[in-house]
Amino acid sequence: MAKNAPPRWDRRMQQRLARGEAAALGELYDRFASLVHSQANRMLDDESAADLVTREVFGYVWENPDAYDPKQGSMRSWVARLTHRESVQRLRRTAAAPRADDAYGSYGGRGEDDAYEGTGADPAGLEERVRLATAAARADYIVASMPSPLRAALELAYIQRRDYRQTATDLGVTEDEARRRLRLGLQLLSTAHTRPLEGSSPPGYGRSL
Repeated sequence: MAKNAPPRWDRRMQQRLARGEAAALGELYDRFASLVHSQANRMLDDESAADLVTREVFGYVWENPDAYDPKQGSMRSWVARLTHRESVQRLRRTAAAPRADDAYGSYGGRGEDDAYEGTGADPAGLEERVRLATAAARADYIVASMPSPLRAALELAYIQRRDYRQTATDLGVTEDEARRRLRLGLQLLSTAHTRPLEGSSPPGYGRSL
C-alpha cells in the first residue's frame, strides 16, 4: 500500500457512497455522528445548532462523496474538517445576521465584512471567538483520535482529577507507565494551541511529568 493511501475502510466507504448505498451512510453516521455533534456543540455551545450542523455535514457527505480527497487524510479527518467549516460559518452567520437586519433590513448584496459597518458588531471579537472555539474543537478531536490508553490516562487525570499514582492503579499499570502515557497525551494535546489545560494541572503532577 502506498504511504499516503487511505485505510481500506475509507476507500470502500467512499466507493459505496458514490454508488448511492444508503446503508453506507448509516454506517458512516454510526461511526462519526458523536464526533461531529460534540465538535459542533463545543464550537457553537448550542445543542440545537449542533444537531443542524450534524445533519448538514452528513447531508453534504451523502451528496458529495467525491469531494473526499484521500491524499488529504482519512475520512475521519475530512468529516472533522467539514464540521469545523460548517460550525464556523454558522457562528459567523449567527453573530452577523441580527445586526445586519437591524442596520439594513437584509444584507442587500453586501459582503460579510460590510455588514459589520455601523452595526456595533466587533469583527475582532468574533474572530477571537472563532479561534478559541476552533482550538477547543481541535483539542476534542485530538483526544477522541488518540490511542485509547493515552485517552484513558488523560480522562482520569483531568476529568476525575486523579493523581498519577491513582491513575496507575486505576489503569493497572506502573507509575512510570502512567507518567509516560500522560506525557505523550499532553504532547499531542498541546498541538491544539488551546488553553483549557493551562493552569489546571491535576493533583500530584506539577513538573514531575
